[in-house]
Amino acid sequence: MIQFIQDLSRRSEEAAGGSSRSVSESEALDAYSRVVTTVAEDVSPAVVHIKVATDGKARRRSSEPSGGAGSGFLISPEGFIVTNSHVVAEARQMEIDLPDGRSYEGTLVGTDPATDIAVVRIFADHVPYVRFGASDRLRVGQLVVAIGNPYGFQYTVTAGVVSALGRTMRSYAGRMIDNVIQTDAALNPGNSGGPLVNASGEVVGVNTAVIRMAQGICFAVASNTAEYVAAKLITEGRVRRGYLGIAGQVFMLPLRVIHYNQLAQKSGIMIQQVLADSGAGNESLRPGDIVVGFGDQLVENIDDLHRLLDERTIGVPATLTILRKGRKMQVTVVPAEYDNRK
Repeated sequence: MIQFIQDLSRRSEEAAGGSSRSVSESEALDAYSRVVTTVAEDVSPAVVHIKVATDGKARRRSSEPSGGAGSGFLISPEGFIVTNSHVVAEARQMEIDLPDGRSYEGTLVGTDPATDIAVVRIFADHVPYVRFGASDRLRVGQLVVAIGNPYGFQYTVTAGVVSALGRTMRSYAGRMIDNVIQTDAALNPGNSGGPLVNASGEVVGVNTAVIRMAQGICFAVASNTAEYVAAKLITEGRVRRGYLGIAGQVFMLPLRVIHYNQLAQKSGIMIQQVLADSGAGNESLRPGDIVVGFGDQLVENIDDLHRLLDERTIGVPATLTILRKGRKMQVTVVPAEYDNRK
């Protein structure tokens, strides 16, 4: 990390026409500290502590309400707050504490369990807020700062780097979240819903999970995903997705079937049940069919199908490529709208 900062400092000096002498270790640490402290000072005022009561009995000014606690961050002067779906999903009442000492009752605007993103609102004046950055511009090794309320210790700051990009993680609703950010910035219970911020003070991720027995392996939902979902929740109250009304499991294809049908994959989804009353146009499907394609995209597992069934597919006839009795064929389906509030 020190070498990384030294290189950055040296390049900055050269670009500014300054001395090309190497930066001392203490100077490098000072530069690193300045970045972290500046980000913390700029972003922390917009990070909130969310206390959740699930039994209808709010414990005002308690650090441990009956439903637990988490973090969130204000994204607009109107009081909209982004957090994790699993933090507020079961809430009957929410207390939102701001760093300046103010406390408000939170109202749930919408929740999307499929991406573990939710939006809460408070009705307050003159609230600080932060902006989303572009998560698709992140690079492995880039400095990031996490701010949250782990174990009730409010407004805790940790720093690290982006360890990996493009991870996938299963949400609490069972669907896969794509383009998840892996970071070594320390996260603990209570950090959930807090912002992962770049050196410019922009939110590039929403902290959501840790691997319990591992050190330095933490995950955040990418800001591009979070910003899209938050906008949908604010304007429409939900995120719409397609639904085929089928139940199935991953099936490894025999080599002879792969060769005979000239398939470019090793697995598909074997349909075990077709729900006739699902609202989807799935009459052409039968139990035992193996789904291997949707439109012009390969389908190797259930997560592939979930990813392809976005809001653009709802009510629109689509071509599903299946294997029936070992032979490839195409059928037409019409996805219905999936209701994740059930």
